[in-house]
Amino acid sequence: MRLSTRGRYAVMAMVELAVRDGGCEAAGRPGNPASRPVSLADLAGAQMLSVAYLEQLFGHLRRAGLVASARGPGGGYRLARPAAEIAIAAIVDAVDEPLRATRCEEGSPGCLAGRKCLTHDLWEELGEQIRLFLAHLTLADIVAGRIAGRANVPRMQAAVE
Repeated sequence: MRLSTRGRYAVMAMVELAVRDGGCEAAGRPGNPASRPVSLADLAGAQMLSVAYLEQLFGHLRRAGLVASARGPGGGYRLARPAAEIAIAAIVDAVDEPLRATRCEEGSPGCLAGRKCLTHDLWEELGEQIRLFLAHLTLADIVAGRIAGRANVPRMQAAVE
């Protein structure tokens, strides 16, 4: 399973925004609701991303309530909530990134001629594990480097070992 550029770029830009926004207590900086908005050009330059692509993504992020925008000279974006309250899964969901590991289409009865293949549940469960992992990671966790060691051994496997 692969996360497309839409989800990855949105997360990369939001992490950069969290660092620049000053709203990431986990990085040793107190939150600053009066911080200066960050322009998409600055975010794009720092992350080597396309400004046009970020414009599309930030429209979705704004509508999802994850970022707030300021217009005019000195305008840009800032986090709408503290970094510790923004789950990575919320960012991926906001940009309409499907997290599916199966080859089944949404709402279809199955992946092989209208029925489930034998590995369907395996891939479906993998997709759910990825969703759960991303739902329990925040922007603050990433900025503070609290990612390594987060993947847990499944309960069944732990009992066997």
